[in-house]
Amino acid sequence: MRIVGLTGGIASGKSTVSNHFKAHGVPVVDADIVARDVLKKGTGGWKKVVAAFGEEILQSDGEVDRPKLGRIVFSDPAKRQLLNRLLAPYISSGIFQEILKLWLKGHKVIVLDIPLLFEAKMDKWTKPIVVVWVDPETQLQRLMARDRTNEEDARNRINAQMPLDLKRSKADIVIDNTGSLEDLNEQFQKVLFQVTRPLTWTEFALSRQGALLALFSITIGVLAFRKASL
Repeated sequence: MRIVGLTGGIASGKSTVSNHFKAHGVPVVDADIVARDVLKKGTGGWKKVVAAFGEEILQSDGEVDRPKLGRIVFSDPAKRQLLNRLLAPYISSGIFQEILKLWLKGHKVIVLDIPLLFEAKMDKWTKPIVVVWVDPETQLQRLMARDRTNEEDARNRINAQMPLDLKRSKADIVIDNTGSLEDLNEQFQKVLFQVTRPLTWTEFALSRQGALLALFSITIGVLAFRKASL
């Protein structure tokens, strides 16, 4: 199995690239979706976060007010780190479960879409790593336009993440998304070709098909040994 790491920064276009993978039949495990699930009312993550931040972060229906929680943690590094520590075990477990489901279905290539791929130290489980990059000014303007937020709030959210230039230096593949959608699509086709190339022997051994082949080979070997021993 090949687990492709996909990351970027807020408003860099990572979600667009993720959707491109889905549209081309490549399954994607989206950490943001997992994170939303682990924060639903009544879950373990929900209980931890409410205990730490108080019931004032809740909506009238008991669900977490995500924009309000976001404003709290993006303006306070200590609270942001606390939130990450509280949810990390639940998110990691949820991601593992999603990968396992896809492995059992026989998928050979999976994209792991994680904004905090490097920060969460999950880059060591993925190869290759694809980073969607834009220059800082483009990122700022796109975020302000997308979320209709002011410059201060936008900068706080951007500064809360690892700089995109640093992520780019850690990447195996970089998609430069400062241009048009046509430019992005052209780059994506090249990336798609790279990540869906035939598996290496090591990757094949980690796939369901590889595991079944190994089990079959072991079974044949055992039967042959028993026959020779008779």
